[in-house]
Amino acid sequence: MLTANLRSLIADESGATAIEYGLIAALVSVAAIGALGAMGGSLEQMFTKVSDELTKAVTPAAEEPPAGEPPADQ
Repeated sequence: MLTANLRSLIADESGATAIEYGLIAALVSVAAIGALGAMGGSLEQMFTKVSDELTKAVTPAAEEPPAGEPPADQ
């Protein structure tokens, strides 16, 4: 009985598949972290530029009155 259980435990490979998937996920994660770390500076510059351009688009210029309103100095 003990020998049969031990043999079936050794022959069972379902746990090996889960371990393989775990190793693949870990490898993909390490690769993604490495790639994003290498691109970090350029990504920061790109998002800063996008943020600045959006801020310029939303913030009205000081010398231009909104459409339909007279200038503030009159």
